[in-house]
Order: sequence, then structure tokens, then C-alpha cells
Amino acid sequence: MLQIEELRVEVGGKEILKNVNMEVPEGETHILFGPNGSGKTTLMMTIMGFSGYEVTHGKITFKGEDITHQPIHERARLGIGVSFQRPPTINGLKTRNIVEICAMDQPVDVETLADQLDFSEFLDRDVNHNFSGGEIKRSELLQLMAQRPDLTLLDEPESGVDLESILLVGDTINSLLNKGTKYFPRGRTHKTDRVKSALVITHTGHILDYITADKGQVLYDGVLCCSRNAREILKWIREYGYEECIRCSTN
Repeated sequence: MLQIEELRVEVGGKEILKNVNMEVPEGETHILFGPNGSGKTTLMMTIMGFSGYEVTHGKITFKGEDITHQPIHERARLGIGVSFQRPPTINGLKTRNIVEICAMDQPVDVETLADQLDFSEFLDRDVNHNFSGGEIKRSELLQLMAQRPDLTLLDEPESGVDLESILLVGDTINSLLNKGTKYFPRGRTHKTDRVKSALVITHTGHILDYITADKGQVLYDGVLCCSRNAREILKWIREYGYEECIRCSTN
């Protein structure tokens, strides 16, 4: 689904990502751990194609296509979606309208989707205006549900969310990724997992209590230094800290 090769990225002339290599196969959810300032959000923004993140070396391939220098809207149409940690307020644009925009000409029942997130009362309010942390997360997930991306990028989905809301956030993410469902893929005679993939950024790891992850990776000071079971990594980080990940990976 996603392949990143020897990626180096500068922001404002400063190198943030240093030779990152990563693969996210079809149907897998990967967790990206790392302390604040390690480059996690830079990696997500670069995958999505935001300006200000200059790729100085390397390549990003999505579903077999080189997207390294493609604009954001082309990546979205190819099937990449994103949920921000702190999305902006958009005055003058109603939530209902941005959900319709995210559907990209696909038929969408906004009311039904909003009901699933207990979000119907917010549809006619400006995007994120005076929303709480949990309401902002639900707004972001509603937009992703309308878009139905093949690869979902989630930046700290547990950040600023209370316990009641995070249960709904976790269930919605699993539904968005078709986790726990089986289907008959074209050309095959047996059931298999859905092919939706995700890269989930987390600092605390709390989101692992609510979603199913296939793999964990650690980004530290712009370098991808560890790759293994996500819960094992989280246990290690909680016990020894991120510095131990560096020591372990170099031995």
C-alpha cells in the first residue's frame, strides 16, 4: 500500500527526517511511536503532500505509483486520507458541506454517517468552531468516513479526547479500516481481511487500548530505529524510555 525509501525531508532549511524507510502493506495498521519533536507529524504531512515539507532525497510510492511530488488533491483522489491532531477552525464553511466535499463526488448520506458518531447536531455549525477535543475528533472521522480512503493517516487520535469519546473514536477507526470483517476479494475463492491500511501516530500509546495494530515502529530524532509488535514497543518505552530504543536498535 505504502512504501517509503530513503526519505529525507527539510522544514525551513532544517533536516527533520533522515533516511526513513518504511512499508505499510495492504490491510495493515501500523503504529508510529516517538517523543515530541521526533518527526512523526513531519512524516505524515510529507506523505500527504503538504507544502513546506521539502523532500530532498528518496521516494514515496502509494499503490505502486510514485507520489513523491504529487499535490495533495491528487493523493486524496488516489485514496490517502488524514486526521490532524489540531485541525483548524474554518469559519463560513459548514461541517455538512466539508463532509460532502470529502466524498469527492461519491454518493454519501451525511445524516446517516453523522448519526453513527452522534454528531448530527454539529452538521450545520462552522467546521470545528467552538468544538471540544472529542467533537473535533468526531468531525475529522466523519470526513474520513465520507472519503473512504485506502490509507488513513491519524495524528494522535487520542489527544484531547475524554474517556467516553475515545471509545467512540476507537470503534469508528476500526470500522473505517474494516477491522474484524471478512469478504471475498476479486479473483479469490476464500475470505480475507479488508485491504484498508493505516499509519497511526501516537506519543502516549493510549490508542492501542481501542484499536487493533499489526506492527509498531519508533521514530526518534528523524530516524526510524525500531520495528516490531506495537504492544511490545509500548511496554518497552513505558519501562525504559525512548532512548533505550536507540540503544537496542544499534546493538
